[in-house]
This record gives sequence, C-alpha cells and structure tokens, in this order.
Amino acid sequence: MIQKLGQVMLYVENQDEAVDFWTDIMGFMVIADENDGQGMRWIEVAPSKEAETSLVLHNKELIAKMQPELNLGTPSLMFYSEDLQPLHHNLVRREITVGEIVNMPSGKVFNFADYENNYFAVMEKNEDVNS
Repeated sequence: MIQKLGQVMLYVENQDEAVDFWTDIMGFMVIADENDGQGMRWIEVAPSKEAETSLVLHNKELIAKMQPELNLGTPSLMFYSEDLQPLHHNLVRREITVGEIVNMPSGKVFNFADYENNYFAVMEKNEDVNS
C-alpha cells in the first residue's frame, strides 16, 4: 500500500536555472545532484532534509527523447506555508510572477510562476481546518 508521496518529477528546460529558482528564490535546498555519466542528470530539491516530499528536476528534452510517451507537463502542486504574507511579499520584491492572495474556505492562497512560467500555488491553512 502507498503510505506517502516521496518525490515529484519536474521536467524543466534548464536544470541549473530551475535549481537557482528553487534554492535562491524559494529557499529549498539541494538534497542530491546526480549524473549517470552519460548525460542524464537529476537534481533533488526540498524545503529541508527532513521533508517527506521532494522535487526532482529532470531535463525535459532528454526525457522526451528517452520516453516520448511520458506526460512532461508541469503537475499542479500546492505547497503549504505558515508565513504566507511574508513569502508573498518576498516573491513580489524579487520580481517573481505572483497572483493576489485569495481567501478560500480552507485558507489563504496565491499562485506563483518559476522562471519557465510553470505555475504553482502556496496556501496558509486556516487553523480550524484539519491537516
């Protein structure tokens, strides 16, 4: 049986720029940077070493050649934050594309785009909403 989500594969045009975005802008850390010696490189990033789920950044062009049947589209991801307003302010200050903060029944949420215009969302859950 499945117990948790371990990794999310993100297929990107430029792995180095993606690493810069997730580490420098979003505050993630590089957990692993692997290379098979034949051009296949994957970089694992996460908010912390203890995070249960990480992102693995793959070269979209290379994966498309290796496995053309794969859906290489960006998954719709929702991140959680306990400090939504400062995060939103920091992304705006850094000139990252962000949406307005919206109040939803489950909490406050906004979306943001990475350097390749892939959109993600981040939510600060209401205290009375179950985890």
